[in-house]
Amino acid sequence: MRIFFSKRAQNKFINKILSRISVKKAAKLCNLSERTIRDWRREKFLVDANALRKLCRKTKIPFPSNIKLRDPYWYIAKGSSAGGKAVFKKYGRIGGDPKYRKKKWYEWWEKEGKFKKHPIINVCLPIKKPEKSKHLAEFVGIVLGDGGITKSQIMITVNSKDDKEYGEFLYSLAEKLFDVHVGICHSKKWNVTKYIISRSELVRFFIEKLGLKKGNKIKQQVDIPDWIKQNKFYSIACVRGLVDTDGCIFTHRYKVNGKFYSYKKLCFTSYSLPLRQSVFNILKENGLNPRFSQDRDVRLDSIENMQRYFQIIGSHNPKHLNNYYK
Repeated sequence: MRIFFSKRAQNKFINKILSRISVKKAAKLCNLSERTIRDWRREKFLVDANALRKLCRKTKIPFPSNIKLRDPYWYIAKGSSAGGKAVFKKYGRIGGDPKYRKKKWYEWWEKEGKFKKHPIINVCLPIKKPEKSKHLAEFVGIVLGDGGITKSQIMITVNSKDDKEYGEFLYSLAEKLFDVHVGICHSKKWNVTKYIISRSELVRFFIEKLGLKKGNKIKQQVDIPDWIKQNKFYSIACVRGLVDTDGCIFTHRYKVNGKFYSYKKLCFTSYSLPLRQSVFNILKENGLNPRFSQDRDVRLDSIENMQRYFQIIGSHNPKHLNNYYK
């Protein structure tokens, strides 16, 4: 995504960053040329959002809030329209003779195209394969919760507004664990943000080494992998990732003898029976008293249980922490 500042605001913000870090270091941190950094300062081009996040973290300058995000190719529709009109005016059609072009393409495909190796399709980009740890177990929990695995991608979908701060944690955790680029895709229509890692090698690592599955989690009735369940600390971290994504903290209110009472409860929801059972067992093993509810929930009901949950398991999702402590 590209960041759209108001007039002269981009120049001021980039200058603020470059007052704390040199152009050379900024370019190296973002894996870009020094000229690109200078072009941003001159407001020749819009700033890359992921690169700016890295610069803000490095310089400890808050990420700008008064901005608009645009698709990286936002200008294409306008530019292609103008180009198309110019070509049509000059040649009377767009793209030459389509029948001739299609014929020649099929001739090439049958003769040599389908026998060639395609570097874009067959390429296998490297990733860091971390050792099993609490951080990795928590990320597995996140993927089992709000994540999904396809043939070549791992995707985690969160609420754009409520989980905005948690999204920053996801982004940093994925970068730290696998040393890969994490794509961010916002959908205003559905009010969600998707964090996407496009690496076939990472998908293979998750399936062959970590014990996860591709495709529909509910149909396959997924569960927490054994290597996590067999380690107390990994289990706690995995449940934290699951509840931070597929759980909620809510206030239960009731009235007795004309007096109102209220206290916090926790609910973890999943339509996978093995996954619910594993979460129930791990909570039980850590001295909590969970219960099943409505054939899809695991709940903690008492004040003591909630206190113990946040003491032992805790949360990295500010939304849950705010709901519990407010």
